[in-house]
Formats: sequence, C-alpha cells, structure tokens
Amino acid sequence: MGWNKITIHTLTSAEDMISYELTQLGAAGVEVEDHVTLTEEEKKVMYVDLLPDEIAPDDGTAKIHCYFDENENLEKITMDIQAMLQRLSGFMDIGEGRISFGKTKEEDWVNNWKKFFKPIQLDEQIIIKPTWETLDHVSDDMIVVEIDPGTAFGTGSHETTKLCIEGMKPYIKENTKILDIGCGSGILSVIGLKLGANHAVLTDIDPNAMIASKENFEVNHISQDQYDLYQGNVLDDAQFAKSLGEKCYPVVVANILADVISPLIEIVDQFLTEDGVFVISGIIDTKEEEISQKLETYGFRIIETRRMKDWVSMTAKKR
Repeated sequence: MGWNKITIHTLTSAEDMISYELTQLGAAGVEVEDHVTLTEEEKKVMYVDLLPDEIAPDDGTAKIHCYFDENENLEKITMDIQAMLQRLSGFMDIGEGRISFGKTKEEDWVNNWKKFFKPIQLDEQIIIKPTWETLDHVSDDMIVVEIDPGTAFGTGSHETTKLCIEGMKPYIKENTKILDIGCGSGILSVIGLKLGANHAVLTDIDPNAMIASKENFEVNHISQDQYDLYQGNVLDDAQFAKSLGEKCYPVVVANILADVISPLIEIVDQFLTEDGVFVISGIIDTKEEEISQKLETYGFRIIETRRMKDWVSMTAKKR
C-alpha cells in the first residue's frame, strides 16, 4: 500500500494548529520536522544524548508531513488543505504556507520515524520505552512501559497522551476497571494495569488499534484475562456500546479529538459508576470552552483541567 505524502512549509508557532486541522481533514498520519531545541526540563526526562552538531539552528520554520491513501482524490485533498491554510492565515502567521508532494510506501512510513522515538520518563514513576531500545540503571520501584505503536496513535510522547495519563493516574485502585475509548496503541490501558487496575476494556474503530494494543499487552507481559479488545463505534452503534457494560467503570478515558469527545459526552454516563471519573484529552485549546460547556450541559462537573502547550485535558464527574 502506498501513501501520498503532502508537506506544508510553515512556522513552529503554527505546528499544533495545522497538525490538528490535518487530522480533521482525514490525514492518516502527521509528522512534524523542526529544529526546536529541547528545554532543560525535557532533557532531564529523555533518555537520549544530543550532540551539538546533530541539531541545526532553530530558525522558526517547520515542515509538517501528512499522509493520505494513494487512492484518495489528491486534487480535492490539496484544495481542502489550501483552503484550511488560507483560513488559518487570517488569524495567525503560518509562514511560507507552501505545499509540496511526494510518495511513500507503508513500510517506510511505519518504520522511518522509529529513530526519533526514544525512552521518555513520564514522571517520577513511569518510563515509556520503545521495544527496540534498551535501558540501564532502572530502579525496582520504576514502572517501565514497553510500547510499539505501529500505525496506531499513541507513544506517550505527545502532550495529549501525557495529560491523559496524568489525569487518570490518581484514580487507579486495585479494583479499578478501565474503559479506554479510542484506545490507539493501548498505552493508557497498559499503564493503568501496571499501576494496579484489575481489568481494562479497550475499543477503537481502527483495526490497526486492535493489533497494536494486543502486541503492546504481550510485550508488557500482561495476561489476556486482564483486558478485552473490541473493534466498533460506540457513537454510531448503540448495541455495541451497550455490550461493553453499563454503569460498571470507575474510570473512562478518551484521548481522541474534541469533535469526537463532544458527542461522546452525550452517552458516556451509561458506562460510568456512580462516582466514576471521565478523563478526556486531545482537546485543542480553541475547543476548550465548547467542551466545557458540553460537559456542563450533560450534567458533568469539571474537577480538574490540565494544559500543555496548545492542548487541554479534563477530568469530570457527574453531579
């Protein structure tokens, strides 16, 4: 299978917004290339040595590569991207805004990025490590999470995933059952189970997510009786949603996009226990007010809001 690779030449300040808009247009993957220097804080939590001659000077520019199936209408996709860039340029500086084109094979897209994915210390307890890397000097009280995302989203390095993990962590107890909606690589459930939850139910509409999640459970030595994987759409299929169980989840997590979270708010109460928490992430900051209002409308109380760069995550409970 091949992919049309479309590259947008822009500015680092516009990376998050353009990346978000590309996912809204249906991009199967988005990759950002820039020369932003790591902060001291970031260096402390990353298990990687960066030599000065490996880093080009940061000139404020960036390239955003996005991927669409080669069978899709490239002309229409290009027109949609151009219209999106024109709209964004009305309220923010997108720089050059030039579009260039290329082709790539699936195996290239899947594997080439791996050289940039290094172990990351998420907090004082959790280290996320790609399966092809090794770690030295890890203390016994650390939780090491092996991850191989394949083509499913979720390495733990993105702000939305970090925020979601931070939000769910205080609510994981020995008897916790997690519902992971839009599970991607399964990383949230893997971490939840390693933190002590007793069961996880994962669902996603993408068959690749089922494959990636199962593989990540296996590499983390999590037994099959600790989780269930279901491919389906909880928003469009009421019977499928009902089959996942009613009022039995103390923790429901969803690290998706705001436009998917919004309709999910309308139905998620059917899954939550009486005192259950709904942890959501993947919300671009321009959608924060919309999601907050939707939660209020459907009887939720926001008990915590977390932010990182342009992204927002919330924890909510029913009133």
